[in-house]
Amino acid sequence: MSFTSPVGGPQSPLKLEFPQSLATYDDYAAAQKTVDFLSDHEFPVENCMIVGTELKQIERITGRLTWSKVALAGVLSGAWLGVFVGLIMSLFGGENFLFILLSTVLLGVVFGLVWSLIGYAATRGTRDFSSVKMIVPAKYEVLVEHKVAARARELLADLPGALPNPFS
Repeated sequence: MSFTSPVGGPQSPLKLEFPQSLATYDDYAAAQKTVDFLSDHEFPVENCMIVGTELKQIERITGRLTWSKVALAGVLSGAWLGVFVGLIMSLFGGENFLFILLSTVLLGVVFGLVWSLIGYAATRGTRDFSSVKMIVPAKYEVLVEHKVAARARELLADLPGALPNPFS
């Protein structure tokens, strides 16, 4: 796989000129070990890139949502928002620090509670659980610029297990 990042312009640190695949690994540690080995042997590693490929989304279900859990989460997030706004306002208010802080916390609690309950009601029970999502690569490919690819392959020939078996 040859990969040129669409991110940034021609001088972007996330872009190589005419990248070539050096090796593909099942885990990041092996790809990192390869680049570290190259670095230890004075290879110009600024010509390398580790790219996660074959992306998949994983969603870990963390619990069941209920009206009370949604309300509590709304109250807590609203309170934090109120504390933040209250502290900012008290910097410019001068007087009545405690009144400003308590009133913004109270307004934040009400806002957070109402907003979270409206949001939960809008789902109409189609998503009664909380979760954490993550996108993870299944493979990691080490790419190098074409002008140094041959030297990288020569160096990796000395590292046992560095290049995966292409026939497996």
